[in-house]
Formats: sequence, structure tokens, C-alpha cells
Amino acid sequence: MNSDNVLAVAISCGVFGLVILIVLWPGDRQGVRLLTKWGVPEPSPDQVSVAVRYLRRRRFWYPWLFIGIPLIPQLKSLPIMGGAGAVVIVALLGGLIAEVVAQRPARQARREAVLTTRRVLDFAPLWTFIVAGLAELGAVVRLAISGQWAALGLVLVAAAVAWGMVLLAVRRPATGDAEVDMVLRTRSARVAVGLTTGTAAMAGWIPSGKMQFPTFVAILVTLAVFSAIAGPPPRKKKDRTTPAPAR
Repeated sequence: MNSDNVLAVAISCGVFGLVILIVLWPGDRQGVRLLTKWGVPEPSPDQVSVAVRYLRRRRFWYPWLFIGIPLIPQLKSLPIMGGAGAVVIVALLGGLIAEVVAQRPARQARREAVLTTRRVLDFAPLWTFIVAGLAELGAVVRLAISGQWAALGLVLVAAAVAWGMVLLAVRRPATGDAEVDMVLRTRSARVAVGLTTGTAAMAGWIPSGKMQFPTFVAILVTLAVFSAIAGPPPRKKKDRTTPAPAR
């Protein structure tokens, strides 16, 4: 592919990313939706503003990443980079950049500090890491045996990016009150683990080419696993016991 074609592809991908940015650019409604979905039933305006800033830090980078990815020759030949695969990679890189930016101390005057030491398992359960690790290990072994070195490298880079996101989400300075801070860290960690699991599945286990029944089943399983890992944790049931009437 000559330089003119590469530039044309980069521009078209950039326009696509810009459209996504415009459509998905978050406002208060999206901030409220994120918090209520992840366990904050009636968020305050201050909590919503923190959630909106969290989303904007990620989505701001989407157009630039969509422009840059086609300029990397090694990635253009990978089947995973078409369609959903490119979106997954952009989401991973955008999340990583956002977590790096979030390492700066917050400028707000008041923050609620958590006295207990945060651990990775506070934000995502052990089973999510086991599933992700098995998916990555299986993909690495299969791609190494078949000699698909470019796809193997992509899986390894995606895994490094995802685990880096998890660690950065654990150690970054507190943002907002303790409740929202916990929600946003949990979302970052679970989405990162889900994305690396999906990348491993698409690159290592979902065959390219015609849509056959095994491919269809593999896609459904991947979507189900991603949804279970990257989605919000189950909400704890409230205690509905009522006190016995006084005699």
C-alpha cells in the first residue's frame, strides 16, 4: 500500500473516530447512567461531574488512535484489526492513556481518603483474572504453534496494556468521594480485564474467514464472557427483614 492510500485510510479512520467521539461524547446524562449502572442509585451533581470527566478522559483519544493505528504496517494485515478488533484496541489504548493522565493529583480542594490499602482484588474478583489469564495463555500457545507472530505480539501487547490499566487504576490518586472513587476504579479494572480477554479470544480462538457455526459459537461465548467480566458486579440484596410487631 503506497503512502497516499495509507493516508487516505488514516483520514477515513480518523473521521470514523471523530463521529464516534461526537456521538459518545459524555454529558451529565451519561455520567448519571454510568454511576447508577455501577451502584450509585442517586448520584449528586458533584459525583456526576467526576464520572463525566472520567469518561471524557477516555473518549477524547479515540479519533487520534483511529488515525494512528492504520499507519502501523504490522497491524494492517491482522484480521482482528477489522471491525470490532480495532474498536477493542482503541478502547484499550484510550483507557491506558486516561489512567496515565489520572495519575496526576486531583486539583479539587477536598478529597476523601481511604485509610485501608487498596488491592487489585478489591476492584475485580479473582475469577476474572483467572479467565483472562487462561484466555491469554491459550491464545499465546496456539499462535506460537501456528507461527502467527504478529497476532501473538498483539495479544502480548494488549495483555500488557490491560494489566497496566488495572495497576494504574489501583494506585492513582483518589477522585471525588469514596463511593464514586471506588466505582470508577472498579469499572476501569473490570473493563481492562474484559478487553484483554476479548482480544485474546479474537486473535487466538476465533477463526477468520467465512462465518461458520463454530465461529458463531466462539463469538457468542466471547461476548458472554466479556459481558460478565466487564459489567458491573452483582448488587448486594438489601436486608428486607422487618421487625416483629410489638405485643
